[in-house]
This record gives sequence, structure tokens and C-alpha cells, in this order.
Amino acid sequence: MSLHPATVERVGPAEPSDLPSPGSQDDLVSIRNMVVRLRAAYPSVDAVTVEATVRATYDAFHQARVRAYVPVLAERRSRRVLRAACRTAPGQAIDDRAAP
Repeated sequence: MSLHPATVERVGPAEPSDLPSPGSQDDLVSIRNMVVRLRAAYPSVDAVTVEATVRATYDAFHQARVRAYVPVLAERRSRRVLRAACRTAPGQAIDDRAAP
């Protein structure tokens, strides 16, 4: 039994190859599901606009190390952008409080 603590190897920041690829299957499924939910929540917004918004907000998190929260954060940001777009369009009132 040694009185000296074990040597701890110091680990630097993750290399780009250690990070998950932004185009992984999980990401693609999350994006597809998010687009479906947001198209239902914002029916007055063009489908192309919804998908472009989701992809742009999802891409903003492409270097995130903790990938578990990326879908939630991207969906919240997408909802804010789409809600603002609806407010600026005349006569387009959308109530997304009932949306998941």
C-alpha cells in the first residue's frame, strides 16, 4: 500500500475526430422529427422555411461536445425564430402554447 497518490494522466481538449459527426443518423432523425413537429405547430409558415430554420439552428450546435441536449436547444431556438417570423407577418397569429 503506497502513501503516494496514483499518477493521473492529464487529457487535453477533444480532437475534432473525437466529436460526433454533425450528420450522424441520430441527428438526421432528430431534425426530421423536429421539422414535422414545427410544421404542425406553425402551419402558416412555408415548409421550406421551417426546414431551413431547423437546419440552421441545429448547425449552430455542430461543435457541441455534449450532444444529448442539442435537439432540445435547437428546437427551442427554432420555435423562437418561427414565432418571431409569424409576428412580423401581417395577419398571422399562431398560438404554439399547446405544442409539445
